[in-house]
Amino acid sequence: MTLIIFILVLGTIIFVHELGHFIFAKLMGVYVYEFSLGMGPKLLHKKGKETEYCLRLIPIGGFCAMAGEEIDEEDIKVPKKRRLQAKKPWQRFLIMFFGPGFNFIFAVLILFFVALFCGSTSYDPLVYSVNKNYPAQVAGIEKGDRIIEINGKKVKTTDDATLYFTLNSKNKAIPIKVEKKNNKIKEYKIKPKKETKDGTTSYKFGITIKGKKQYGFINSIKYTVVKTGSLFKQMWITVVSLFTGGVSVKQLSGPVGIYSIVGEQSKAGISSILYLMAFLSINVGFLNLIPLPAFDGGHILFIIIEKIKGSPVSPRVENMIHTVGLFLLMLLMVYITFNDILRLI
Repeated sequence: MTLIIFILVLGTIIFVHELGHFIFAKLMGVYVYEFSLGMGPKLLHKKGKETEYCLRLIPIGGFCAMAGEEIDEEDIKVPKKRRLQAKKPWQRFLIMFFGPGFNFIFAVLILFFVALFCGSTSYDPLVYSVNKNYPAQVAGIEKGDRIIEINGKKVKTTDDATLYFTLNSKNKAIPIKVEKKNNKIKEYKIKPKKETKDGTTSYKFGITIKGKKQYGFINSIKYTVVKTGSLFKQMWITVVSLFTGGVSVKQLSGPVGIYSIVGEQSKAGISSILYLMAFLSINVGFLNLIPLPAFDGGHILFIIIEKIKGSPVSPRVENMIHTVGLFLLMLLMVYITFNDILRLI
């Protein structure tokens, strides 16, 4: 069952992403050779008027193969005006952007409907519980305290609190500022407790942050807006922390890690699985917009450079950069997958 849910979750996110590229390619008049879900040998396929629609064996990945996407490509059957590189920069920008764009729209819709039908949680960063004999309880933090700052970073939502606790879970004391029930502000300097379980070392403050359950249309809208902004903020801080050393590459998860997370979330019910899908969809969209070779953001960067310099970047140079970028991306995925497997052993 976990495998089925895993395939459905990742398959849906990838389908939505490629659908964004596909729809805008069609709207801009680009010839699309194939719209495929999955990789490897074809399982099912149907030829449309122009496009071949395929379901492939390996349920990870997918693609929307457009004429002119490979810059050296010469296909006499496809008119030049229907090739990607023949389109205006703004048209190519929309085609590249709306892969990730559809991921964002999809995530927002999931968050809204889950909140509407299953209820949402408040985002006020109140301490739900404090573990006995853990650093937070020893320092004086109590249930009902509102966390307003962690290690100099302002905390506005429960997600902010969770993120900053995670980033600061190291063997050193950090300042934590809270607003007590009597509205007084107090600051504590707390060093997390080191714990080792199954060979894995972690650092815990002993604080649980949990919002209250809310219902209603207006609450659902508020939750969706705040949660979407919060997820974007988490992604931005995480990516920046990767480059600054605040987060290690070893902490990232690939398909194997996501599989184990899906297994855990499936035990909590359909709303947890849908939330995970929204979270991953925003992750996929955000990461694809990073201006690195082989990503949608990399293609967008070359479009921006083209607009600035007034002429396209050399096709051979762009192709070479994207090829090298794809190779390095595959090496990174192998490394992340290897670490995922080690964590499971």
